[in-house]
Amino acid sequence: MYYVYIIFSKKDGKLYIGFAPDLKIRLTKHHNGFVQATKYRRPLQLIHYEVYINIQDARHREIFLKGGKGHEEIKVQLKDTLRKIKYQYI
Repeated sequence: MYYVYIIFSKKDGKLYIGFAPDLKIRLTKHHNGFVQATKYRRPLQLIHYEVYINIQDARHREIFLKGGKGHEEIKVQLKDTLRKIKYQYI
């Protein structure tokens, strides 16, 4: 299985979109500061993930979500979650 995931930075209110073959291990690395892109943006919260059986499908989805149209789409899709989280932490 391959995972595309979105984590929310409680420090700066921004999203991080990533890909991993093992979501649990990857999130542990994020939370412990071993991922350069999120090291100084902790604490973090997983807010969404998708599971794929094909690595190419997962990679394409990650690239789409990181792009302008995909990034805006996910913000619309998760608007209630983001509103609630931002209200709590920022």
